[in-house]
Amino acid sequence: MLSTSERLARHRVLREWLAYQLALADRTIRDLEAQEAEEKRRREVARTETSFTIQPARAVEGHPVLHRGACEVYRAGYSLLDREGVAAAFQDSPDLEMCDVCRPWGSLGIDKPLPGTRAAADPYEPA
Repeated sequence: MLSTSERLARHRVLREWLAYQLALADRTIRDLEAQEAEEKRRREVARTETSFTIQPARAVEGHPVLHRGACEVYRAGYSLLDREGVAAAFQDSPDLEMCDVCRPWGSLGIDKPLPGTRAAADPYEPA
């Protein structure tokens, strides 16, 4: 049988080892949380890069403008559209123009609209 002082010494060693294990677990949790946050940020960037947004007409006689989600020209509070949403927007707004800075027609797989003209009512319909 161990004396009280020997048992106390063993428990102090055990406590130090458990504190070390806890520190390792805490560090692993911090690393995994940082990794998870980075993955979430990357998913959001990818979603923004592959999405589109529509800038409302700025004047009564103006026309709405289609932008890529990450366009620097239009970054107001907006909701992102996917390709189907863009097709619906063209149906709703045949006078929809496309931004010359972010060039959304490339991501949509359509030809660049001619200068001075607007996009077709539905960019997915063959001419």
